[in-house]
Amino acid sequence: MMLLSALLCGSIALSSASPLGALVENQVPFGISEPSSAGLHVPNGFNIDLESKRLVQFSDREEPVWISELEKVIAKAAGKRFFDITDNQDSAFAPVQAPLRFYGSPNATELVKTVIKTLNSDGPKANLEKFTSFRTRYYRSDTGRQSQLWLLKKITETTDKFASASLRDSISIAEFPHSWGQNSIILKIKGSDSSAGTVIISAHQDSTNMWPFLPAPGADDDGSGTVTILEAYRALVAANFTPVHDVEFHWYSAEASLSGLLGSQAVAKSYSEAGAKVAAQIQFDMTAWVKRGTKPEVGIITDFVNSDLTGFVSKLVETYLEIPPVETKCGYACSDHASWTKFGYPSAFSIESSFENSNKFIHSTNDRIDISDEFSFEHALEFSKLAVAFAVELGGWKK
Repeated sequence: MMLLSALLCGSIALSSASPLGALVENQVPFGISEPSSAGLHVPNGFNIDLESKRLVQFSDREEPVWISELEKVIAKAAGKRFFDITDNQDSAFAPVQAPLRFYGSPNATELVKTVIKTLNSDGPKANLEKFTSFRTRYYRSDTGRQSQLWLLKKITETTDKFASASLRDSISIAEFPHSWGQNSIILKIKGSDSSAGTVIISAHQDSTNMWPFLPAPGADDDGSGTVTILEAYRALVAANFTPVHDVEFHWYSAEASLSGLLGSQAVAKSYSEAGAKVAAQIQFDMTAWVKRGTKPEVGIITDFVNSDLTGFVSKLVETYLEIPPVETKCGYACSDHASWTKFGYPSAFSIESSFENSNKFIHSTNDRIDISDEFSFEHALEFSKLAVAFAVELGGWKK
């Protein structure tokens, strides 16, 4: 059986009026030929060769396979998740490292509560309105690069406006370069003792439609996570947060499902190759949706994560948030935490709800702030509280 037919296992519920739907309808059910990009036009402003081959892995129990960029699109339309390991062919899943320290229970209560009282939705709302105004943040598009540069500028402006002069001396902001143009962003607050490992708080900045050339506002996926951790950072530096251990904020390029976690894999691989110590990493991917008829909650992902760190994150939710945690699963390679797990580092992942109640408008033109009153900045603010708590509890605070 051909690879494509094996991936799709039949038909896909896509409109045949769309380019992707027509391709699936014409190629898949009858298995006549492998998909071809012949006749498919790549619009101006996009840098992608639909016929180029990529090495992808659909499961940690399966051997990787070579497929085209076009087949990656179709595989995702079939509901498949994967790592694109073309640039990491020698990087199998590493043994899980022993935790650098015992996570224990939250104990910096007053410090955390002081900061979270200063969080507000004004900044995230204004930032997300601008961030979603880019036609797409697809990692191989001109607007994907433009949105990344806007975000870099916003992070820098936030630092200049809210951090004291002495604290700014401990902060570095850098682009992590990628060959495709849209770079990841790494912000570091240097601690007084770097020996115990770095604490990483992350989101992904890119967006995609199921067919990558269509508009992709990406309000929830993952514009919400992007502005959520930026608001946490703003509140921390405004409070003159001086960590004991290094604390970093990451905004990854090329997470969105069609890419295969390329950005975070590159970053995690570089840390591994440098022998860097990472005490804990947490991903914020989709933080602003409360499905109608459900109660607000924090989804705590329990697969492909570090169980001890995940348990600690649940304790943070119970201690500092107004809503409860709920355990849920999202599957293989579902967000950037998986890259850190792959390289042996302790990772965790928080999402807006149980996975089945999460936003169903993602990867479409309808992933917008104004699509429904189910989109909630108040809900997203609870995740900013979690990011603050994670930074202070695990990074420490030198007073």
